[in-house]
Amino acid sequence: MERTKTSTLRIVFAFITAIALILGGCSGKQAASSDEPLKIALSPWPGWFFWYVVEEKGFFDKHGVEVQLEWFPVYSDSLQALATGKVDANSQTLSDTLAPASKGIGLKAVLVNDNSFGGDAIVAKQEIGSIEELKGKTIATELGTVDHLLLLTALAEHGMSEGDVNYVNMTVNDAGPAFISGKTDASVLWEPFQTIAVKEGNGKILFSSKDTPGLIPDLLVFKEDVVESRPDDVQKVVDAWFDAVAWYADNEQEGLEIMAAKAETTVEDFKLGMESIKLFTLEDNLKAFEHGDTYESLHYTGQTTAEFLKNLDMLQDIPDLTKVLEPKFVQDLAER
Repeated sequence: MERTKTSTLRIVFAFITAIALILGGCSGKQAASSDEPLKIALSPWPGWFFWYVVEEKGFFDKHGVEVQLEWFPVYSDSLQALATGKVDANSQTLSDTLAPASKGIGLKAVLVNDNSFGGDAIVAKQEIGSIEELKGKTIATELGTVDHLLLLTALAEHGMSEGDVNYVNMTVNDAGPAFISGKTDASVLWEPFQTIAVKEGNGKILFSSKDTPGLIPDLLVFKEDVVESRPDDVQKVVDAWFDAVAWYADNEQEGLEIMAAKAETTVEDFKLGMESIKLFTLEDNLKAFEHGDTYESLHYTGQTTAEFLKNLDMLQDIPDLTKVLEPKFVQDLAER
């Protein structure tokens, strides 16, 4: 696709490069010792609120691993926390793992929490009937995030580029209220911000991750040195996660109540959020870590996304995904 290089994308690249350099500067830091709790970061996303189910139902305790969940209201701050070594692991998307990986930074994705299936979307005013009608309209989302990627994907699929719209850089926390107050014609949002914008801003879903199934896998990503120095504890975290997933299958209402309380929303609204994702089982994870030629494969999705970002000058080099995707922990659990 013919494309004009905008200043926006140069800013994105500068942001990604800065993060990678910070990560590189921290790569020599010592991993947390085995007697310290593993710090796992999470931010507002239905599949990541599930970590509170793991914690509150005692699955970390069951497996004998001490975990400290670190809450970040702004997603990009959690990426920064991993970059600066403030946490041992982060809940983040595959696309947001590619930039530091392309710089040779040591990160390991050890499990898939979920896939977005409608949980990320372009929410637009009622009178906007198609992606093409976004031309010249004001659209907000956060630079360099997966929802920025979703916007670029939607535009590209309809023969457009970012230069065809009035793009405004806002965190998801600000882009939702901006849409509700009428400051934007559309905002690209994830749950629970998406549902709030539709309800309170009389918005409608114009394009979502349902239109690109498998494009947005959400992962647990550890620093490589932690995986190397504390593999037993990483395994226990993985085991605890899947124990909680199995428990949730039989106790959905209680699980929803735990997560809704943490999200400070109603159980009904949070259930809508959970319906916009596919929570991954152990079997789903085993399949995801296999090589394949569809978005069901993390290798395929990562390669395709990396090539897309590189073509837009948002990624300098395509990383070796075999060094990033670490299936041994889900494989070990499956063998047991």
